[in-house]
Amino acid sequence: MHEIEDMSSGEDFWKDSENARDILKEGTLLKREVERWQGIEIGCEEVRLLADMLHDEDDPESLKELQSQLTRLKQNLTLVRLEKMMSGEHDGGNAIVNINAGAGGTEAQDWVEMLLRMYLRWSEKRGWKTSIVDILPMDEGGIKSVTFIASGDHAFGNFRSESGIHRLVRISPFDAGNRRHTSFASVYVCPEIDDDIEVEINDADLRVDTYRASGAGGQHVNKTDSAVRITHQPSGIVVQCQNERSQHKNRAYAMKILKARLYEKEMEERRRAQDKVESAKMDIAWGSQIRSYVLHPYQLIKDHRTECETGNVNQVLDGGLDAFVEAFLLQQMQQK
Repeated sequence: MHEIEDMSSGEDFWKDSENARDILKEGTLLKREVERWQGIEIGCEEVRLLADMLHDEDDPESLKELQSQLTRLKQNLTLVRLEKMMSGEHDGGNAIVNINAGAGGTEAQDWVEMLLRMYLRWSEKRGWKTSIVDILPMDEGGIKSVTFIASGDHAFGNFRSESGIHRLVRISPFDAGNRRHTSFASVYVCPEIDDDIEVEINDADLRVDTYRASGAGGQHVNKTDSAVRITHQPSGIVVQCQNERSQHKNRAYAMKILKARLYEKEMEERRRAQDKVESAKMDIAWGSQIRSYVLHPYQLIKDHRTECETGNVNQVLDGGLDAFVEAFLLQQMQQK
């Protein structure tokens, strides 16, 4: 670490700015890796000391602390194991996540809001920062669509396991007859790419529309046309942003998301060209859900790609997704 810091202070270091950025980025990642393992080593030592104390005397408080330390140590080791399975070019970076309501009307819109809460809680547990860049709340309830950015270590590597159709089965809170309803929502995830990655975008291919930002219940409604919607006409990709009061900032955010979407589209086309048989990947289309969340007549969440399942639906909906991510990554490693 000291060697990297010494290099960055040299006169010749910044002559090649791109190389300098790469070295500093790698140095930051290595430093974080060392600190994480040092933390695990300290945790192991604390567990050993507590175990020795319990061997000598029966102390309920020490036992409670030992159990807490073991749980924390297990969680840290799980995170390390997960990250070691992420070998994609952008797995270590940030994720742009888009959720859209599908079949089911108000039910589906409510499902989008539930998924958003699940992902925000998961991000909070994992230490990722989240920023909602666009949201379309509906007057009758729920959210029609939402886009947010999760920023932090391996956010994209984790979130990419969530791309696909998510199906919810439950007794409808909106149905006076208490009938069972099935709702769908699509989740699309792409990496937030670095500014130094070139993505060619022709201004003539863009249609830019401005409109007034909206909020649930009339809150935070902007009185000027600050929200921006950009349509990339050749690909049909549409992105929009309304979280900033400045139209200029919203346009910059929207262009950043468009750049990421086009980059991911190009990467996906290359992957398909290299491997025409994608047995591990289901098309993101209605009827090909990747995961089902059944709340009635029984409680079960099942991932249809990996067969990973749990009956603890409340824990998952409160952000407990690590088991599903681990199963997905393990399956990908085995298929490679």
